Amino acid sequence: QVQLVESGGGLVQAGGSLRLSCASSKRTSSRYTMGWFRQAPGKEREFVGGISWNGGSTYYEDSVKGRFTISRDNAKNTVYLQMDSLKPEDTAVYYCATTNTFGATKPEVYDYWGQGTQVTVSS
Repeated sequence: QVQLVESGGGLVQAGGSLRLSCASSKRTSSRYTMGWFRQAPGKEREFVGGISWNGGSTYYEDSVKGRFTISRDNAKNTVYLQMDSLKPEDTAVYYCATTNTFGATKPEVYDYWGQGTQVTVSS
């Protein structure tokens, strides 16, 4: 069992930045691809981006490319989501999750999930 805890959410003005963190309870999480998802009220959970187990490769949903950056520090069992040039449409609860499948974008392919952290971008 892997427990994930997200933090770093909050309220920010459009154009601002936030950095989310996802801390894992186990060192073995470093073997997994890690993904970030988000879910806005009344909408389905959508993929944001993912990072390979060693941090060497990343992939993103088109609407966040060039604005969001995922990184990881396996020594700290932590994955980060740096969000810049935030827009009101980025407002959502953000979740991190693990998968054995690099490149996966569907939630059902992910195994362990955090509880989420709220990001609100005001216009």
